[in-house]
Amino acid sequence: MSESWELTLTCADTVGIVAAVSGALAGSDGFILDSQQYADLETGRFFMRVVFAGPDARDAIAPVAKGFAMDWSLVASDWRPRVVIAVSKGSHCLNDLLHRWSIGALRIDPVAVVSNHETLRALAEWHGVPFHHLPVSEQTRTDQEAALLDFIEGSEADLVVLARYMQVLGPQLVQALAGRCVNIHHSFLPSFKGAQPYHQAHARGVKLIGATAHFVTGELDEGPIIEQAVERVDHRATPAELAAIGRDIEAQVLARAVGWISERRVFLNGLRTVVFR
Repeated sequence: MSESWELTLTCADTVGIVAAVSGALAGSDGFILDSQQYADLETGRFFMRVVFAGPDARDAIAPVAKGFAMDWSLVASDWRPRVVIAVSKGSHCLNDLLHRWSIGALRIDPVAVVSNHETLRALAEWHGVPFHHLPVSEQTRTDQEAALLDFIEGSEADLVVLARYMQVLGPQLVQALAGRCVNIHHSFLPSFKGAQPYHQAHARGVKLIGATAHFVTGELDEGPIIEQAVERVDHRATPAELAAIGRDIEAQVLARAVGWISERRVFLNGLRTVVFR
């Protein structure tokens, strides 16, 4: 069986991109297994993900990429992103991610769990993932975030997952993690942002609750959305019952987002994303 590869690229949209990429792969004995592409007519950007079997086609793709001024990368299909997971006290998202990883359902390499509390140490260590406690207060926030960033960079993390990390990241940390930090928000954004979203939803008598996984940006809970899901509820649900339903949705939505990123299916497209599901 030939080795399998994943090629991802984005560039200005124009005629001939698919033909050029396909031709380059064919010319290097690449056999295309799966191909998805999208041309955004509003932004004029083109996005493509190709899975193919055969030899490393880097040298064949390079001149095509240069000709179209592509932002591109090529990795083996067994590539796994190094992931740092940040948590506070809520365990449901961390537990779900580590369980999926442990059974081979999530293509990631969790290199560490970091937290501002000790609460979830046992859970992380039970899965064999190192746990690092970085407590934070208003007085120590700057130093704590500097230490957190040093740890992330030192671990060579490809992705940081905020799995209910109940802290607002400072601008320097957000900037340093641009495009590689994902948050799960316990609300169907853009509604009910900030504190106690389920209480807000209950007060408004909502009939649907949900969760949103999105990239972290400098605007609180305004980053490009990767995945969302909702669940129907009615007037009988209390805030506690809404939160319980919401925990299940949060875990599922975050896992899907992390899984798609690990399979290189997610592209940033300005304030939006392109997701090849």
